[in-house]
Amino acid sequence: MSRPPVPPFTEESARVKAQAAEDAWNTCDPDRVALAYTEDSVWRNRGEFLTGRDEIRAFLRRKWDKELDYALRKELWAVLGDRIAVRFQYESRDASGQWWRSYGNEQWEFDESGLMRRREASINDVPIEESERRIFGPRGDDERGVDVLPLR
Repeated sequence: MSRPPVPPFTEESARVKAQAAEDAWNTCDPDRVALAYTEDSVWRNRGEFLTGRDEIRAFLRRKWDKELDYALRKELWAVLGDRIAVRFQYESRDASGQWWRSYGNEQWEFDESGLMRRREASINDVPIEESERRIFGPRGDDERGVDVLPLR
């Protein structure tokens, strides 16, 4: 199975890869998202360590069961060969109605077919008021390819 673009990445192909990841994650579909990773992909997500698509799917199900109305933006930070770094922000609410903005960085490493074999994510959550929200659903066509994330 191949997931273009494939390494070695250029800045342009890395932006395409980051946008594809954002698009997939905004579906909140664990089965679809898990297909972007190798069967034995290794993750660190905050303090959780996962190995393989089955663990990734289970993690994503738990995540989106509690992070309601999830909306994400990713931006390319750096690229080198088979590695891409992105920064991201997403907003969601919990079951009590509290809104959160989560800030993070990810480092990705890909195999030769373009599947992600390693993902390391550091994430911080900040409570926000609903009136402070700025990410509403998937990116519009006018935002694609544009860096839109303010520092805070």
